[in-house]
Amino acid sequence: MGRRLSRGELARKLIHLGAGTIAFAVVFLGPAPSALVALLGLATNLLVLPAVGGKRLWREDELARGVSAGIVFYPLSVLILILAFRRHPEVAAATWGLLAFGDGMAGLVGMRFGRRPLPWNPAKTWLGSLAYAACGGLASAVLLWWTVSHPLGAGGRPIDLGFVAAICAVTAIAAAFLESLPLGLDDNLGVPLVAGLLLFALRLTEGRWALLDWPALASGAAAGLAFNLVLAAAALGSRALSASGAVAGVVVGTAIYAGAGWRGYLLLVAFVVLGSAATRAGYARKRAAGLSQEHGGRRRARHALANGAVAALAATFAVVTPYRESCLLALAGALATALGDTLSSELGQLWGRRPVLLTTFRRAPPGTDGAISAAGTLAGLAGALAIAALGAAAGLYPAAGAALVVVAGFAGTTADSLLGATLERRGLLDNEAVNFLATLAGALTAGVLAAQ
Repeated sequence: MGRRLSRGELARKLIHLGAGTIAFAVVFLGPAPSALVALLGLATNLLVLPAVGGKRLWREDELARGVSAGIVFYPLSVLILILAFRRHPEVAAATWGLLAFGDGMAGLVGMRFGRRPLPWNPAKTWLGSLAYAACGGLASAVLLWWTVSHPLGAGGRPIDLGFVAAICAVTAIAAAFLESLPLGLDDNLGVPLVAGLLLFALRLTEGRWALLDWPALASGAAAGLAFNLVLAAAALGSRALSASGAVAGVVVGTAIYAGAGWRGYLLLVAFVVLGSAATRAGYARKRAAGLSQEHGGRRRARHALANGAVAALAATFAVVTPYRESCLLALAGALATALGDTLSSELGQLWGRRPVLLTTFRRAPPGTDGAISAAGTLAGLAGALAIAALGAAAGLYPAAGAALVVVAGFAGTTADSLLGATLERRGLLDNEAVNFLATLAGALTAGVLAAQ
């Protein structure tokens, strides 16, 4: 059943929506003034608003903690978007609109009228997620079109409205799904940043869809589906995956095979085989110490998506953007991070001595979020090196690209440890969210280095 919104919650959502209209001014202001506006908003929400009665907008749990993360993260996300996409203001403006109108309307509609909770998150409703996708997608499409077509934007260059609607709809649906997940990270921070990256990548596909060899893609997808069904059956039989993990694995694997061919798929197989072996290594000992993977070491859908979704997206963009080599290196960087993190965690718990927190270098019990050891670090590097060497040997990228993949894997696993020692330990992220962000960091590192 829906519930009546309190005055404070209603005012909070209306401010959330109203601030989104400022995104229309990004095209007039330019990057630096727009960033200054976001910075002023951040300072106001953080320092001024609580002192002038702004706490009436806070929720009960925020009052108990003494801080409203959402009110602070909103302008922080806008600031990061403007700085990250300073050369593509249409992406910053459109994602700002998605954040403001998607999340704002999801709260208003979901809280007031939502009745059917989502199966994976009873705190969210189907109607709220639908409102997020519909309102956020519409707002982002209008803002993207406005910013590109305005003379101060891209010189008034026309852009196909169908293309704009399609990429904004895909981004909004993905953002609505991410927003519905019980990840522990505030929706005002994680969702818009990931959505902004997705929209940017989709923006690069303009004019490419008509050039694709659709029969070849369909053939690759069919072959990938067949291979993945076999692999999923084997993983189910060996109890490496649960049923939901097998389904998610088939989706991820098919996307990778279709976009990157058998060479990219080989890296995924290496991750699954070596990662599963590391999970099973010394399992009884890890279970006795309370450090083992739950469900007997079987990976579920959330594990498969957290470790493989970024690689699947990279494989897809390798086909639909003109930056195939950079995308393939990003795919390898994501899987190098995933395998490196798995090996460092599973084998570090077995053989690591004197683990320490990465943030303080103080001793920590084995299995502590963010703790590292020499053995675990070496195992992680070995995993990244294995993926890098395999990709180069298979011809997925030139031999020189292997060094970039190793660097990307190390950067990703380091990001995993930092997030674990900070946000995960404080309950702001769960393990799957950390893994997803770490693989994203690894993919971005490889892709950016390749573009230099």
